[in-house]
Parts: sequence; C-alpha cells; structure tokens
Amino acid sequence: MGVALRRERWTLWAATLTNGPTELIDFVLPLWAGVAIGLRPVEVGVLMAVEMALSMLVRPVAGVLSDRFERRYVAASGALLYAVSCAGYALAGNAFAAYGAAAVGGAGGALLWVAVRSIVSERLAEDSAVFPRLLTAQETGSWVAFVAGLTLLGVLGFGGLFWLCAAACAVAAGLLVSLPRGGRVPVSGGLGLGGLGAVGRKLRPMLFAVVMTMAAESAVGLLLLLHLQRGFGLEVVQVAYVFLPGAIAMSLAAEHLHRYVVRFGRSRVLMTASLASCAFAVGLVWAPNPYVVAGLWVLSGLAWAAVLPVQQAVIAEASGGRVGRGMGVYESACLVGGLIGSLAAGALYDGASWQVACLVAAAMILAGAVVVPRAVRRLGVQDIPPPPPAKEAPAPAPAEPTPAERAPAEPARAERAPAERAPAPAEPEPEPAPAPAPAPAPAAPAPVAPMPAPADPAPKAPPASPRKQVADLGVHAALFAAAQAVLALLDLSWVRDLITRDLGTVLLGQVPREGAEAFIYGAGRIWALILIADVVWTSFKLLKRRVPR
Repeated sequence: MGVALRRERWTLWAATLTNGPTELIDFVLPLWAGVAIGLRPVEVGVLMAVEMALSMLVRPVAGVLSDRFERRYVAASGALLYAVSCAGYALAGNAFAAYGAAAVGGAGGALLWVAVRSIVSERLAEDSAVFPRLLTAQETGSWVAFVAGLTLLGVLGFGGLFWLCAAACAVAAGLLVSLPRGGRVPVSGGLGLGGLGAVGRKLRPMLFAVVMTMAAESAVGLLLLLHLQRGFGLEVVQVAYVFLPGAIAMSLAAEHLHRYVVRFGRSRVLMTASLASCAFAVGLVWAPNPYVVAGLWVLSGLAWAAVLPVQQAVIAEASGGRVGRGMGVYESACLVGGLIGSLAAGALYDGASWQVACLVAAAMILAGAVVVPRAVRRLGVQDIPPPPPAKEAPAPAPAEPTPAERAPAEPARAERAPAERAPAPAEPEPEPAPAPAPAPAPAAPAPVAPMPAPADPAPKAPPASPRKQVADLGVHAALFAAAQAVLALLDLSWVRDLITRDLGTVLLGQVPREGAEAFIYGAGRIWALILIADVVWTSFKLLKRRVPR
C-alpha cells in the first residue's frame, strides 16, 4: 500500500511539472511562431495541426504500450520527448524545424498522459478520488506556469521560456523513471493494436458523449479567446489573466467536488455540471467587460473540475484490465471533439454574430446534460463510487468504541450466563449466596480499561493546530508586507500599484516595466497571488474543521 501510494504521489508531481509547460506552450506557440520565425497564419495552423494529429494517432498506441510494458517507462519516455520538443522550439529557426518539434511534442504528450492516467487508475479501486487529485495536480501546474512564465517572458524571451519548460519536463521524466515498480498488466495479445476494437466498442456510448462535450467546451473556449482579443481588444498576456481565475478554481475544487459525486452519484453531478457550463455560455452573451467574463469562466472551471475526473474514472472502470487502451481511445476522442469544436467555433464567429455563436455552444452543452449521464448508465459502472479512504480515515477511530461497547456487552452476557446456570442448581436454597456473586461481576467493567483506545482520537484533532495554521499565515503575511514596503520605496510594488493606479490597468498587466525591474515587479505579483491562495486555503481548512463539529 505504501509503495502504491508513493507511486501515485510521484506521478502527481510529474503531472504538475509537465502540464504547466504543456499548457503554456500551447498558449504562446501561435504568438512565437508568428513573431520569432515569421510563420504566416496558415503555417501557424499547420503547426498546431501537426502536433494534434500526431498526438491523436499515437494515443491508441500509447494505450497498448501502457498495458503491455512498465508504465513508468512509457510515461517517462513521453515526458522526455516533450522536453526534446521544448528544446526544439527554443532552437528552431525555420518552419520545418518547428514542425519537427511539434511532431515530437504530439507523440510525447500522447505517451505521457495515457501512461500517467493508467498509473493513477491503479489505485482507483482503493481510492475513488485519485482522478480528482490528478486534475488538481495538472491545473496547479498550469496556473503556476502561466503566472511565472508570462511574468518572465519579457525578461527571458521565448527561447528562455522554452528552455525552462524543457527543464521541468526533464525533471518530471526523472521522477517517473524512479517510481517504484508496478503497473505492468498482463493482457493477452501481441504488441500490436489488439484489443483496441473491443475496448472501443465497449466504451462507444461514453466516447460519443466525450466527443460531444469536448466539442462544445472547446468551441466556447475558442469563442471566448477570439472575443477577448477582437471584441475587448486585449493582448495575449491580458487574455491569459482572464482565464487564470478559472484554472485556479479547477485546481482548488476538484477534490472537494468529488464529495458530491460520492453523495449524489455521477449522473446527477454530470448533469448539474453541464447545466452550470451551459449557464456560463449563455452568460457570455451579456458579459459587459473582461472582469465579468473572468467570473463566468470560474463557473466553467468548476463545472470541468467535476466532469473530467468522473469521465476518466468511468473509462478506467469500464476498461477493466485494459485501462491503457481505454485511456488511449478516450483521449483520442477528446482530441477529436476539440478539433470539431475549434473548427465550428471559427465558422460560427466569422459567419454569425457573437450572441448566436454562444447560444449554439450553450445548446450543445445542454444536450450533453442528457447524453452524458445516459452514457454512464449504459456502461454499467456504479453510479455512486465508494468514498475515498483518506476521508474515511478518521472514521475508524470512532468505530473502535463499538468493540468496546461489545466488550462490556459480553461481560453482561457472561453475567447472565452464570445467572442462568445458577438457577439450575438454584433449587437448593444455598444458591442465593452465589447471587451476590454477580455483584462483584460489575467489576468486569474493568475491561472498559481498554476504553483508552478512544483516546487515540486525541492526536486526531490537536487543539493547537488551528492556531499554528493562523500563526504560520501571519508570519507569511508579515514577510510579504515587509518585502512590499521595500518594493514600494523602489517603485516596484505591484500591490501598491493596485491601490494607487487604475485597477484594470494593473490587473491586466499594462504597467510598463523592463529588464530586471520587470523581473522584480513580476516576482512581487507572483508572491501576492501565492499569498492570496495561502489565505484562501488556510481559511478553507479552518472552516472544514468547524463544519464536522
């Protein structure tokens, strides 16, 4: 168990290290291709299509490899290929070199994510929250990489940014190689694509639903990106900060939303999340400014934080011993849906009004509220998964009294037994004398001495820990305040600019800074965001302590 848990934790760290560079590069790649090597819009489209096509083709093969070989090596080779791809972008000086880097990245991403999800699924039977934790790890890496990468972009340039991404992926590859052994699943068949057809037929209802929902969501994402650029006139970095709150919401909410899955079932949660996402798409029609759009995107992020882990868990359960193959065809379906949604969004934005495009996407999402729950039921997997053991770990402590209660109960029965036996010989009158003997028997509650066992809960809820959390937060805040005071004297404080300058200008990153000043100013902004996340997380943990009470 300890080995399996360590295997999962290191895999989650690798997912954090690789998903950040993956998302960041996908975001800046079109800008880099046009600015750094002068690709035309058509060539930029080909560059993105090359990566997506290779990723789509290799994913089923990656599933077979994950079922046939040690999964840590498959995942590590994917992370290493992605590091090579990042380095290729840093060194590319023409279109052909960029296309090569994109092809390597597409293949590497396929091997990496299919194998990572297969590794994580190994503990699904023991812990139903493994996929929410994976999503939390991925989204944490994503928003941290966006904040750090876009802040350092002005200092390091595109080349330096790509090298940092390559280093992160190389570290992740080392982590994956060093995982404890495990994950090799004996599956009959050769090394080819045998079994993919059977798995695809079994998962067909869910794959159709995945293509449909991914098409709708990718269409909404692209429509929003186009509208922020053309409708509101935002630059690339400003657009990234509009999407940032949603990514943070996904990273914080995935595990907590899983409680509702355990409580109400997968079908209901999927339906509710689809309705919330539909409300987001409709709300975009009347969004007056980027701040409202950022708030609405949080709603979409929460919906995705509920939907994605459920989809992946359902695919893993329905695939049985062929989890790798199941994940391979699932991710291919995701890419097909994303491709369809992107093409549809571009056509809608050019050929119809913004309002019509949003309403069409909302209608597709609304249809998913009906299709996806039905697909889950048709797969035959359980609708309500078992609660994760981490949440149930405290429960055994109170469960111990029940044996303690049984212990006194058994002496009581023991008392009754002699009493019942006593009446048999009780026909002679001397037997009343033994009757007082039950009186000493109450001393049998001495077995209650084991009741100190419930004292074990004492370490479970130490009274000092909330104070320590608040004290630690106070120390962090004091250090931050001292640093900001020094930065304010140097006119490099992002927090002071929030108060003294136009709020929208500062939040959207329009304060001009260059060189080392830009680095220090950006570091202060990252520190401020980390402190805000620290405050939110500490507050949540304190409230969580009070709610059970």
